[in-house]
Amino acid sequence: MNLVSIKDLTKQQIKEIYDLVPKYKTKDLIPELKNKYIGLIFEKPSTRTRISFEVGIQQLGAVPIELNEKQLQISRGETIKDTANIFNCYLDGLILRVKKHDTILEFTRYSKIPVINALSDKEHPCQIISDIWTIIESKKISLDEINKIKFVYIGDANNVSMSLIYISEILNMNSYFIIPKKFQPKEKFKENIVITDDIKAIKDSDIVYTDVWISMGQEKERKKRIKIFKPYQLNSELLALAKKDCIVMHCLPANRGLEIAEEVLDGKNSIVLKQAENRLYVQKALIVYLFKR
Repeated sequence: MNLVSIKDLTKQQIKEIYDLVPKYKTKDLIPELKNKYIGLIFEKPSTRTRISFEVGIQQLGAVPIELNEKQLQISRGETIKDTANIFNCYLDGLILRVKKHDTILEFTRYSKIPVINALSDKEHPCQIISDIWTIIESKKISLDEINKIKFVYIGDANNVSMSLIYISEILNMNSYFIIPKKFQPKEKFKENIVITDDIKAIKDSDIVYTDVWISMGQEKERKKRIKIFKPYQLNSELLALAKKDCIVMHCLPANRGLEIAEEVLDGKNSIVLKQAENRLYVQKALIVYLFKR
């Protein structure tokens, strides 16, 4: 089984992954994947994703093998098909953080081993699976109760927000996505998903999530994007419209003073460090789940 998109999972499968998390919410060695070798290709910079996967793989008794694409024959023109078939000979799993989503799709076409999307230009499924677990844990609710809270995302329609939309559809979450009109996704979504440019939609929210305005590869648009997104900064004034016990989330890295004010990122409502820590535990559960299937 692969995880390329959040849409690859059903609600039942998400529940089964979360049922495993308490067992792996530890930094102790649980060698369930002893003698397994898992390759990692990171075409983009990474801190949380790289460390959480490499540490988690070792805590499961497996061996992470970093595969620098510039040092592989794929950099000299070897096809993904041939590369994937070689990986099938040596590896037991593959984790990809890539510039183009099509790269992951091409690998899955020829891979006989589990392939995990650790970020592409279209989605960030591992981040979002972990984030939903963090919401459940922080709000002390069950997965079935998550549709009773108001979830609000404010910012750009990037890979993170798209994965949030897809999981909101799967879990029937009461979700609002506050995005400037010019940047709103063109897809049509289920009725429980509200796409708006009205920042007042944050009112009475239980969860407020934001992310960077300028994703990797969009640096040339920086000035234009900052000008358009400036009214959408998550600051104390805007957060005051949410519930007092609202939790603030950001997948990091954050541009302090742009998409989120420093006093909010470091404030009492923020759980961003818990988000980051949970990546380790949830991804271990995910890896075991995919391997055992």
